[in-house]
Amino acid sequence: MPEEATAVPSRVCIVLLTGLGDVVMGLPIANALKAANPAVHVTWVVEPMPAPILEAQPAIDEIVVYRKAQGWRGVRALWRQMAPRRFDLTLNLNVYFKSVWPTLFSRAPRRLGFGRERARDGVWLAATERLRAGPRRHTLDMFLEFLDPLGARPAAPEWRLGFTAAERQAQERFFAPLRERPVVALVPASAIAAKDWLPERYAEVADALEHDFGYRTLLVGGPGEREQRLAREIAERSRARPVWAMGEGIRRLAWTLGGSDLVISPDTGPVHLARALEVPVIGLYGHTNPWRVGPYRQYEDLWIDRYTDPGQAPDPSSFEPHRGRMQQITARDVLEKVELARARYLAPPHRVG
Repeated sequence: MPEEATAVPSRVCIVLLTGLGDVVMGLPIANALKAANPAVHVTWVVEPMPAPILEAQPAIDEIVVYRKAQGWRGVRALWRQMAPRRFDLTLNLNVYFKSVWPTLFSRAPRRLGFGRERARDGVWLAATERLRAGPRRHTLDMFLEFLDPLGARPAAPEWRLGFTAAERQAQERFFAPLRERPVVALVPASAIAAKDWLPERYAEVADALEHDFGYRTLLVGGPGEREQRLAREIAERSRARPVWAMGEGIRRLAWTLGGSDLVISPDTGPVHLARALEVPVIGLYGHTNPWRVGPYRQYEDLWIDRYTDPGQAPDPSSFEPHRGRMQQITARDVLEKVELARARYLAPPHRVG
């Protein structure tokens, strides 16, 4: 159990490498550190894909990119980057072995991490202090535990996900021709195929959004081959012809979501970007547990939860995947949530991201 502390030290290293959703959920930790000690210098070690989302964030002073995919060459490059830096404290928010190298290379005298009951691959051995044993919970709830030994837990998490003036201008130009109607962003794919919904049902929802609700639709996501393929299939099946906003980079993904009025998505990083930007999310969950990985304490009324068995209470500690359940979600299920979102969240005036 870590010793109690009364203040955040001067130089802190956060190790939170990937994926995009986890990194977004880590932003409240950096913000809380800066709020507790405005003079703290926060360095964040991250992998390349989610790294851009850390840019223009006022609580993060320095970003160190660890190219894990390069194998030992990436480890050596990370060591060279970390060698001249000095830290008082390292927070390893990961549970997998890849986080051991940046944690050890930080050479911080205090290295705080999860204990053996929640970490894997011997990761706890790289820590000098470990969090109290406890059940698995929502990912952000587990991250917030790192602030308790520092006396820095906030009353409520703050993301402060910021955009540059140029990004704001690009956002305004993109959405200007769409502003006459509410805009719904459709996220066609996640990093794991088993978490995805069916493209033909997305197409059915897109048609209803355009023709029955009078909304504009966007296809929003990354550059991956499967994401692009599924998005093309949705576009080809849909009479609505959603606006194509795929594969334009993490920063553009963020401001596209931020300018939308509603997001429909499976369990993937854009869900947490939307939550950070306070954009309502209809989350599609069957393979994974929304009470563990859903938008943090927000929009629960819009979730479609096929992970939790009928008649059972939600259990945030459950993390085993439930295969084959995404197919249980129907287009009608989603459109009922759209009706609810329209009644509760989409009242004019149009929100600005």
